[in-house]
Amino acid sequence: MVLGAGAWGTALAIQAARAGCAVALWARDASRAAAIAAARENPRLPGARLPEAVSVVTEPPATADLAVLAMPTQHLRSVLAGLPPIAAPLLACMKGVEAGTLRLPLEVVAELRPGVPAAVLTGPNFAHEVAAGLPAAAVVAAADPGLRECIAALLGTPAFRVYGNDDPVGAELGGAAKNVMAIAAGAVMGAGLGENARAALITRGLAELARLAASLGGRAETVMGLSGLGDLLLTCTGQASRNYSFGLALGRGETTAAALAGQSGVIEGVTTAPALVARAAGVELPICAEVAALLEGRRTLQQAIAALLSRPRKDE
Repeated sequence: MVLGAGAWGTALAIQAARAGCAVALWARDASRAAAIAAARENPRLPGARLPEAVSVVTEPPATADLAVLAMPTQHLRSVLAGLPPIAAPLLACMKGVEAGTLRLPLEVVAELRPGVPAAVLTGPNFAHEVAAGLPAAAVVAAADPGLRECIAALLGTPAFRVYGNDDPVGAELGGAAKNVMAIAAGAVMGAGLGENARAALITRGLAELARLAASLGGRAETVMGLSGLGDLLLTCTGQASRNYSFGLALGRGETTAAALAGQSGVIEGVTTAPALVARAAGVELPICAEVAALLEGRRTLQQAIAALLSRPRKDE
């Protein structure tokens, strides 16, 4: 089953059906579920037809081989709290840090569903491309190798390669921080600073991700893979990235409120930036810190750029 009928949840439901699974796609809103079921298409993912193997439901089944959690990080707690127990492993498919508690998605899952096997799916994936069956790769991270193999078998196909990883903390941090870097990359391009500046920012952002992962219990090498480098390349350059588009608007001089109003979906990096900085207090995270200060109104874009460019030189 897939819990969450947004663009990503719908794409994952289509992919699971493509992999040979019968899928229940759960939507909280009954009228929205009925509309999707009738049209066999989600308006948030136009052009992507639901296969016959996907049923749209408003009551999640009590059992499943896998329960895919596909909602924004800030909604994960409320959704899980409102659901009855489900006899299935849980797969977190969101990227971010919970505001207030500063918890990663799997930490929220462990709190609300203690003892339930859980993993995280992350990597460089745009929903519309996965739904279309275009080639892509993702990483499923969990300590249990059997769980990783089970999830890869349920979701993987030749065109959607699912790799395993035993460092869920590093994978979650890479997926969360890349949204912050995408805002910064968008701001760089929106301000007309050029491709050289964006390339430098992505590269130094990767170093920042490695420090972040190592400091919070993950491994630096994890973010050199799909959940870090892969996601950075996609979201810092792809026009379909909401975080990048939001950053572009900031770079062109729009206020945070105006830039947010111009986006149709959730911009995870807006809440993730200050949460990451707070959780990793004492860790050198200059890009994340400047993005957080910009979003909170403590810096102008010009001040943030000046602060990053005036940092002391050192060996790479």
